[in-house]
Amino acid sequence: MERRKLGRTDIDVSVLCLGSMTWGTQNTAQEGHAQIDRALDAGINFVDTAEMYPVNPISAETVGRTEQIIGLWVERGGTRSDMVLATKHSGAGFSHVRGGGPITAATIPATIEGSLRRLQTDYIDLYQFHWPNRGSYMFRQNWTFDPSDQDPVAVRQNMDDCLGALQAEVDRGTIRAFGLSNESAWGTAEWLASAARKGGPRVVSVQNEYSLMCRLYDTDMAELSVNEDVGLLAFSPLAAGLLTGKYQGGAVPDGSRLSLNPDLGGRRTARAFEAVDAYLSVAGRHGLDPAQMALAWCMTRPFMASVIFGATTMDQLEVALGAADLTLSQEVMDDIDAAHRAHPMPY
Repeated sequence: MERRKLGRTDIDVSVLCLGSMTWGTQNTAQEGHAQIDRALDAGINFVDTAEMYPVNPISAETVGRTEQIIGLWVERGGTRSDMVLATKHSGAGFSHVRGGGPITAATIPATIEGSLRRLQTDYIDLYQFHWPNRGSYMFRQNWTFDPSDQDPVAVRQNMDDCLGALQAEVDRGTIRAFGLSNESAWGTAEWLASAARKGGPRVVSVQNEYSLMCRLYDTDMAELSVNEDVGLLAFSPLAAGLLTGKYQGGAVPDGSRLSLNPDLGGRRTARAFEAVDAYLSVAGRHGLDPAQMALAWCMTRPFMASVIFGATTMDQLEVALGAADLTLSQEVMDDIDAAHRAHPMPY
């Protein structure tokens, strides 16, 4: 499987990344371990998690459970060195940890220690901030997000302080690289400026939502990614399952994300289903599996470092793995572009 560099580091990651957010709710530990083993066997070396996982649902009782499941895989004989492991520090407003407080220099050491303990490892390859303290355009907040009350001086000071704490962890050997998630172009540029100004680990990646259905990244963030070597780690590349077609015609499969989250995090709209029909039509005309087409398309983007997918069944995992060997013809790419122009911003 193709591998790509994380930023300006020597860390190579597979172009597909195994997401883990359902391990502990929709998936058992045994199922999570089976997914890891199969993914590694197929050439994936990159696994993404977070201290707040699992989701569907999120609860105080389950925080950290997914990291624990990965740790059990290590304990049971999994080879840690075979895996590039990424996790995340939750941010302001997540009441289940640290009282919902923001990410600060003071929270970083203990939060990393908690992840290391649960993961049963002594280092994290990619340590990410799950969302910025100041808020985010992500998760449909782009319709209403208002940055006018931000204090840029305070934001920059927090960045400087956090990078100092992260550098101490790099020096200690607990993290190898630093990434962002749910970030904006301005925020990413400021993190880069802080590293240049004060030192500390330079941002190597941004984990934002990206798919045929959600292309906010295509403008300012894309330009920043390409020119600053800050690759995108795309999450929800199948639009929470919409792009598989399994929800068309009002279908709600038992145990699916839609059965647990009725609006799919704001993605369930009439226009979304119309857009899915257009992409299903493209796949059908060219004899392609729609999920593989959606993943393979993401991999063609010039700013893409890795595409994070999740699976709740081994059959879903096998379909996703097949995308690694799929090359989309120019005719397919042209048809995808036409569908996007006809159905922009469907949610």
